[in-house]
Amino acid sequence: MIYYSLNHQSPNVSFAEAAVKGQAPDKGLYFPERIPTLSKEFIQNIKNYSKEEIGFTVMKPYVGESIPDDILKQIVVETINFDFPLVKITDNISSLELFHGPTLAFKDVGARFMSRCLGYFNRNSQQHTTVLVATSGDTGGAVANGFLGVEGVDVIILYPSGKVSPIQELQLTTLGQNITAIEVQGNFDDCQAIVKQAFIDDDLNKKFSLTSANSINVARWLPQQLYYFFAYQQWHHEEPPIICVPSGNFGNICAGIVAYMSGLPVKHFIAACNANDTVPEFLQTGEYKAKQAVATISNAMDVGNPSNFIRIMELFAQKIENLKSLFSSVSIDDAVTKATIKEVYQQYQYLLDPHGAVAYKALDDYLQYHTNDKGFILETAHPVKFPDTVEEVTGVTIKIPESVQHLLSKSKKSVMLSSGFEAFKDWMMQA
Repeated sequence: MIYYSLNHQSPNVSFAEAAVKGQAPDKGLYFPERIPTLSKEFIQNIKNYSKEEIGFTVMKPYVGESIPDDILKQIVVETINFDFPLVKITDNISSLELFHGPTLAFKDVGARFMSRCLGYFNRNSQQHTTVLVATSGDTGGAVANGFLGVEGVDVIILYPSGKVSPIQELQLTTLGQNITAIEVQGNFDDCQAIVKQAFIDDDLNKKFSLTSANSINVARWLPQQLYYFFAYQQWHHEEPPIICVPSGNFGNICAGIVAYMSGLPVKHFIAACNANDTVPEFLQTGEYKAKQAVATISNAMDVGNPSNFIRIMELFAQKIENLKSLFSSVSIDDAVTKATIKEVYQQYQYLLDPHGAVAYKALDDYLQYHTNDKGFILETAHPVKFPDTVEEVTGVTIKIPESVQHLLSKSKKSVMLSSGFEAFKDWMMQA
């Protein structure tokens, strides 16, 4: 598989080169030259395949010859060695729970796949690879866990000070070893801007071999397709589902659309946003206006200029009318999000996190006008990551899963920096 830059000013590259570079030299995101088509037999008989067989079949065309089949199979096994249950909430709405991995968030899949790919690509290198990642909450923890102890790879995580939950911050700041947390005095967009600037800075690129572990990296973005296939394995209705995805940087829903274009049956996609409504507004006005991110209780979606939306537009030939045939997007504010968490728990005894609640409300509203349809949301993080919000509105004390209890006794270690790129560059050059 060949990958090209969406800015069309850089040479085409292999999967390995795209994964190691992260972003093209012309600042564009890498994009596959084609979307593979899966056989009808595979889709029709998907219930007969193991998760590992599905994972290998889906990812093999994207990886191409960059990784031998036996190594890729092992990478897939290690990436998805936890559950992805599709849980019924109501007769019409189910929840695809993506929080059963080691950091209780959907990003475990992409982070684990990418870390193992980079470990393989770096196996004979004398130079360390430095992974830069900006996080609004869950990405950092998943990347830190996925890359912890990987030889030849150093990870630097930038997160907005005071804008991640306590559990999320512990996941970012307590691992040590090859993981360093940078606490930025700003918001997620500031963190993301620093990372993007770093990739085009001559001084940093002379000193470090830089790559990104945000969903701008194809090795983190593309494996997110897998859980859409796992959900369809568990789909027991004749009609294809409506899929509603809580969306911030739009890599997750973009991967779902790629899965659809490969042959996965889906009737409609809904991108459920919080108050950061850049994409819902674009669909209404036809004019894309990046905005300053605003803080919400669904903090992992606090993105005012989503990087991956350009990939979605590429899938639809950059034409909004093509996009609207399959895709819609709405904005749900904090007050409605809280009310949804409370209502769903009281009526159905299902505990949503703030991101899942945004998706639930968006899907429920859609189904009010499409009464013959059924669908599922992506529940992207465990409610324990957002105890203040969830416990306040439900009155329920959330039990901390055993997998993260050990974090509570650890001390936070981070480097505090201002939100400008120069402060980060100075720190890197002195590191």
